[in-house]
Amino acid sequence: MTARETNPGATDGERPPPVRPALDASTRREIAHLLMNLLTSLVGFIYVVTMLALGVGLTVTVIGFPALALGLLGARQLGKLERARARALLGVRIQEPSPLPLRKGGGMFQRLWMALKDPVAWRTCLYDFIRLPWGILTFTVTLVSLFVLWPLLPYLARGLTNVDRAMVRGLLSPSDELERRIRELEQGRGVVVDTAAADLRRIERDLHDGAQARLVNLAMGLGLAKEKLLEDPDTAAAMVDEAHGEVKLALQELRDLARGIHPAVLTDRGLDAALSSVASRCTVPVRVSVDLPARPAEAIEGISYFTVSELLQNISKHSGAASASVDVWRSGERLLIEVRDDGRGGARLDGGTGMAGLAERLGAVDGLFVIDSPTGGPTTVTAELPWRDRESEPQRK
Repeated sequence: MTARETNPGATDGERPPPVRPALDASTRREIAHLLMNLLTSLVGFIYVVTMLALGVGLTVTVIGFPALALGLLGARQLGKLERARARALLGVRIQEPSPLPLRKGGGMFQRLWMALKDPVAWRTCLYDFIRLPWGILTFTVTLVSLFVLWPLLPYLARGLTNVDRAMVRGLLSPSDELERRIRELEQGRGVVVDTAAADLRRIERDLHDGAQARLVNLAMGLGLAKEKLLEDPDTAAAMVDEAHGEVKLALQELRDLARGIHPAVLTDRGLDAALSSVASRCTVPVRVSVDLPARPAEAIEGISYFTVSELLQNISKHSGAASASVDVWRSGERLLIEVRDDGRGGARLDGGTGMAGLAERLGAVDGLFVIDSPTGGPTTVTAELPWRDRESEPQRK
């Protein structure tokens, strides 16, 4: 993760050059910023006071809260202009806050409430409200220094603009934690969508190339057997027998496909039985231990099953191990999975064995995926998922 991602208020690029008595380009931009402070702070103060007075005063009427919400949306734009001014004149590059998702906010009241509780807009209002005295002070000091204290002007400009930089970073930067969480959720949503699309394509491909093709051959074979039923009963019987074999293979492929989507044993008996079934198909002897006080939510249970299934397949294909183990337990509000094998090691997220896809799938639900696989082994893969209780199922009649 880059420094900008972890600290949206960080200065992007180099620090301002050291102060010198000569008015270089950086100092001239700082002086211009200080001289503009009076006008911008006056406009911001008038806007905020007028907007709050009208919005709060009209809350006794039906238009009060909508007017206040519109005023806060306008305050967001003032903050955007101030960030642009600081970026151009002070070299302070601050990541823009995420826009309000008003189009996805549902009904009118939900969008209204989203605008009214916007922390970015309220911090901008606070910024504009407290800036008027500071704008008057910096404008006066800078203007007087241009004619009286010009040898000290570069040092005064640097000191005053450092306070401006602190104000911009402190009040106009997006919330670190909030923005980080928004980015994580957006990325997680994209991973979930991509994973679901890939699963649908895989299911469609397996159906088209497997069971569907066999069923087409079965229909053609039965049609030919029907035509030969009276003419050549022995040949017809052989063709029916062959069709019967095709039916068995098609049913087996459908069972395998259904097991890959969501196995019936997982739905009926939970993780312990489902993971034991997966382990029995592994080419390496696997010890399975599941210690859960209750069954987790269906989504968490399904992701846990899929994760262990993929890891055991990797052990069968790539590890060269003689034994493996699967441990599943609950710790606090997390479900932990540990898969170990005594193989050759060297597993990596970028090794082309599907590890990166597993990490993305777990990350999409706020999980963790850690690989410890030194060359020569052993390999330990730890997966961590949030614990969510299973909703009580309605009793069957």
